[in-house]
Amino acid sequence: MIMKFSHISIIAAILVMSAVDTHAVSPGKTVVEEMQEYQSPNNITKRPPHFTYMPNGTEYAMLSSDSRRIETFDIKTGNKTGDLLDLDHVRETQVKDRIGGFIVSPDASKVLIYCNEEYIYRRSFKADFYVYEVRSRILLPVDNEGRRIQIPKFSPDSRMIAFVADNNIYIRKIDFKTVVPVTTDGVYGKIINGTTDWTYEEEFSTVSTLAWSPDNTTLCYVKFDESEVPLYSLPIYEGTCGRNVEYALYPGELSYKYPVSGQVNSTVSLHSYDVDTRKTKDITLPDATIEYIPRIDYGPDSNLLYVSTLNRDQNRYEIYSVNPQTTVVKSIFVEKSEAWIAPETYESIHFGKGGFVVMSNRSGNMHLYKYSYAGSLMRTLTGGDFDVTAYYGEDAQGNYYLQTATPSPLDRNVQKVDAKRGVLVPITEGEGTSAANYSPACTYAIFSYSSPTQAPQYKLCTAAGKEMRVLEDNSVYMTRFRDKMIVKEFIQVPSDGLMLNGFIMRPRDFDPNKKYPVVMTQYSGPGSQSVLRNWEMGWMQYFCEKGFVVACVDGRGTGCRGSKFMYSVYQNLGYYETIDQINAAKYIATLPGIDGNRIGIYGWSYGGYETLMCVTHPDNPFAAAVAIAPVTDWRYYDTVYTERYMLTPQQNDNGYNASSALKRASKLTANTLIMYGTADDNVHPVNSLQFVSELQTSGMWCDMFVFPNKNHSIYGCGARAVVYGRMFDYFSEKLKL
Repeated sequence: MIMKFSHISIIAAILVMSAVDTHAVSPGKTVVEEMQEYQSPNNITKRPPHFTYMPNGTEYAMLSSDSRRIETFDIKTGNKTGDLLDLDHVRETQVKDRIGGFIVSPDASKVLIYCNEEYIYRRSFKADFYVYEVRSRILLPVDNEGRRIQIPKFSPDSRMIAFVADNNIYIRKIDFKTVVPVTTDGVYGKIINGTTDWTYEEEFSTVSTLAWSPDNTTLCYVKFDESEVPLYSLPIYEGTCGRNVEYALYPGELSYKYPVSGQVNSTVSLHSYDVDTRKTKDITLPDATIEYIPRIDYGPDSNLLYVSTLNRDQNRYEIYSVNPQTTVVKSIFVEKSEAWIAPETYESIHFGKGGFVVMSNRSGNMHLYKYSYAGSLMRTLTGGDFDVTAYYGEDAQGNYYLQTATPSPLDRNVQKVDAKRGVLVPITEGEGTSAANYSPACTYAIFSYSSPTQAPQYKLCTAAGKEMRVLEDNSVYMTRFRDKMIVKEFIQVPSDGLMLNGFIMRPRDFDPNKKYPVVMTQYSGPGSQSVLRNWEMGWMQYFCEKGFVVACVDGRGTGCRGSKFMYSVYQNLGYYETIDQINAAKYIATLPGIDGNRIGIYGWSYGGYETLMCVTHPDNPFAAAVAIAPVTDWRYYDTVYTERYMLTPQQNDNGYNASSALKRASKLTANTLIMYGTADDNVHPVNSLQFVSELQTSGMWCDMFVFPNKNHSIYGCGARAVVYGRMFDYFSEKLKL
């Protein structure tokens, strides 16, 4: 049918058309451009250049500005002492590429350098590795066959390098320029020797299981048989950020072994290799319930390897001493938990000269304990109503260095256990976040400090904290962002009879007589902590600058409030966290200047999961939500992380059902935006897509924005600015900024 227009209609249409700016900026462009200033690299504070302490204890080494040389400097003065390596003055092999990184041998006679690194997952990478002999200036490839290698490790005498190539272990004997195979059964997708599978890398924070004996005679390692682990595949598209032209018409594929909760893990086994006889021995651990070997380490005795083990439920941690030659195994330490063994227990363990130091929350808080190698408790190093958050090491005098969540759970300070008195002595004090990076002998350390009003400062100090010189104070950075600084106000939030730690950030021109929309941010995962007295400059400041109030509250399950507070979420993820976030939102709604009808919630990863759990709760007060890379059902996530807190679906079916955002998708009440990367190898896209499918089946929908070929971090080519720009635009619309 032909439409008829009156003259008035035509004139009105012309007026409307003339009012439209045909040269208007495309949607989101302006916001994204403004957001760039608050995203990497523009908002990143300066850090001192990465350096390696030299074995002599008086120098450190670092890359030159052009990454062609490794320079050495005097620790005390900072004066340059020489060039350890100069790629323009080496013999044998010429390398035109930049140096990506380096490893100094134990006696400093040799240096490993790598170039052209290619990342596999979050931490693991393979690269072209070269070994350099300092005296002769000879530079040679580590592998004689030119393979790209992983995790090279010098022997204690600096005369050999163990490494992994194509899932097999090799030893380069530097003196003879030969490469000897240790294993030959490595096959991609089936057998991994020496390095780790995806789950160990992600959840146990390790990529290497190689351990040299102190006398250089034995190399121990863990073998992973992932043959029965299900294969996971993700499509790879052409994209525009690092364009994959080979996939322009047909997508490629990222396939790797990924065990979801309740499924088969890699089978791990322990082995020792005798360097002289070239014989491998299989070491059998006595407990059939052992599922994981997250760490292997030597102490001072070449006859004893220390093997950390966990059962599948991750509530029993046991250390065995193993003689690699006789294969005799002895249990020396057992730690049990009513819930889960905190990862810090095995990740921070240290095997020293007089015994080993282990972290444990057996007392209700995380503290340090010293054990003999026979397995007897020698000393309780720390105790009290606070948590130890890092262990740095022990010096020659017997002082122990550590970080604590004091004077409150929101702060971090460096302390030492005094060797003579056996008491904690503060090295840093007061509110804020202090940390230290100690030299291997704990004679020097780089101390850092930040607070909500102070960008990170870095100082080189003695072990006791006496300042030697300032490495970086970020004064230029502070000047640049001074006018954009919005200080956190720390608050106590009531929930279920508890007081929760939180902070709130308001616009600089905040007027309590007006009503402002709120965006609540949270992560909420077990043992995590978002409410800290530290420096942050990012999307939150931008949101406040534009008129939002931003708030954050750490609910039950989060860290540094003792094990009872953290363990409350065991086998029931998403229950107490949701109650606490909803109660926090209701409390914030009572504060002056807050519009309780315009509160939104945001989170990434676990925070994205908790966001969806909140907006599908019948009593939630949220008007809008943004969930980025969310888990939507714990049956989709990996074994180690999920089962640590939930056990398996076979053991805890009711808990999995109750904790599933999918099961309650039809109860969604808030305007919701989901964003994710299509190449997310961590929290797979199926989480978001299945949630959308549940909405469709219920005759509902949500908003979505997808990042082709991006992983869990959605990083690179300005993607982060798009993430937060889209989030700002969404909350602005739905909360009526």
